[in-house]
Amino acid sequence: MDVHNVEMVMSAVSAAQYPTDGKPEIALVGRSNVGKSSLTNTLIQRKNFARTSSQPGKTQTLNFYNVEDQLYFVDVPGYGYAKVSKKQREAFGHMIEEYITSRKQLRGVISLVDARHDPSADDIAMYEWLHYYNIPILVVATKSDKISKSKFNKFEANIKRTLGFDAAESSFQFFSSETKYGKDQVWAWIEAHMAM
Repeated sequence: MDVHNVEMVMSAVSAAQYPTDGKPEIALVGRSNVGKSSLTNTLIQRKNFARTSSQPGKTQTLNFYNVEDQLYFVDVPGYGYAKVSKKQREAFGHMIEEYITSRKQLRGVISLVDARHDPSADDIAMYEWLHYYNIPILVVATKSDKISKSKFNKFEANIKRTLGFDAAESSFQFFSSETKYGKDQVWAWIEAHMAM
């Protein structure tokens, strides 16, 4: 998709605040600082539209970005950040669960992991949870410019094995916000799921 018009239309913490216009939605989930904002900015061809933060755990709401008046990207609060209180983590968990399990407009979830490392326990739990609810998943391995392409197969195999990846239900893509590697493939997955 060639993106010219993007607008952050709302931040929501409960279903009563979600958009009501029925556009398809693609959610982005991942640990704090895994690169959700960088992926969003690359996909929408902006430098700093979605704010990258030096303060992990800063996003505390579901942020809805209207892309070309055709769909919403939904930025979900990052997980796995130690300085967030247990009470906040529980509130985030409830907010995310309410959205993921009840939102009819949700067409799929892009689950981000760091390409350089095995998925964390939180990454595994998120993947298993999304899989349990039969949500289409695209696992995006970010920061792939930091590893040699000759090692992609090895790193992909490690990530998939650690997640318990189900190739029949999920897709996988390396991505780099530095080189834009994988951008077209991520968009192709999004566009294929918009019409579902």
